[in-house]
Amino acid sequence: MTDVFEKLKSLQDILSRKFEIENELSEIPKALETKKELLSRLKVGYIEKNDRLNAIKTNIRKLQLDMAAVEEKRESLEKQMDLIKTQREYEALDKEIQDAGDKEQTLRKDIQRESKVLEELSKSIEREELLIHQQEGELDEEKQRILEESKGKEDELENLKDEEQEIVPGMDSEIIFKFERIIRNKSGLGIVPIKKGTCSGCHMLLPAQFVNDVRGGEGILFCPYCSRILHWEQSVADEEVMIEGISEEDAGGLADLLEDDDD
Repeated sequence: MTDVFEKLKSLQDILSRKFEIENELSEIPKALETKKELLSRLKVGYIEKNDRLNAIKTNIRKLQLDMAAVEEKRESLEKQMDLIKTQREYEALDKEIQDAGDKEQTLRKDIQRESKVLEELSKSIEREELLIHQQEGELDEEKQRILEESKGKEDELENLKDEEQEIVPGMDSEIIFKFERIIRNKSGLGIVPIKKGTCSGCHMLLPAQFVNDVRGGEGILFCPYCSRILHWEQSVADEEVMIEGISEEDAGGLADLLEDDDD
């Protein structure tokens, strides 16, 4: 079993790194999609602002035409003043001229307001256009960087698979299957030693008889709490824990046994 445990320890290092690389490779498309989504939103905003810009330009042209028509009407009315013969006609014509002038001023203010909005929006569009070009450049650079990085990771992954295949032949396929699943779910730790009567993976105190079974090393045993494979590492603290967990009679026999081992 010692040979099996050593193989499992070596396999643990390989599988941990292998799964880590696989996760990194699976995250790469997500990172690119995030950048693409950001660029897409920028372009949508850019298009919407351009549509608004064109609408403002159209509105300004209409206001300018309306103001030209009002100016022309006001000038025509002013020319008619020389032809006025009565006070009543004068008052009526003067009111028309005043109304035309007021409308002209209103239109001028509207044009000024819209022109200011147009100017600010144009500057905003220019900034977004520069930002879009910048993001496109960064995205291209990121794609190239990821391509090179992915190639390196894929090469490393193939090497790890080769190392894995050098270890697993002759090992129990069911144990390997469980071992891989444990490593995936337990942050890369699939086989751990017992320390002071506890699983060093989940730090739960184990039954004394279970600890003895693991120490016996006659088979592969899994932690009843975290499912990791357990193996024995000799230490004084572990011997003390084992003796405390059995009867005085058994403890005396175990002490004699340990002395015999030392001899």
